[in-house]
Amino acid sequence: QVVQSGGGSVQPGGSLRLSCSVSPHILPNYAVAWYRQAPGKQRELVADKREDGHIEYQNFAKGRFAILANDTVNTIYLQMTSLRPEDTANYYCNFDGYWGQGTQVTVSA
Repeated sequence: QVVQSGGGSVQPGGSLRLSCSVSPHILPNYAVAWYRQAPGKQRELVADKREDGHIEYQNFAKGRFAILANDTVNTIYLQMTSLRPEDTANYYCNFDGYWGQGTQVTVSA
């Protein structure tokens, strides 16, 4: 089971942390990906961590977003900084093929 939390509204330049809680637990060598979908647009990849540990960020996320994990609480995070209005979207976590329910991020002045 994958349950998301976090998100909300923030001003441009602000930060948010999205959470993706996994049950029963995170196994080693997991794969996780964060996607987002803005109104009227297709879902797009934000960043993904592969089973070999390599993390790839899309150009718009480089230097601003980071995938983090806390295995002790079975949670994976998407830390987002320097947020822009164009980051407004519904964000989704995909853990080993299982989707979270999505969480809304709104960036506006």
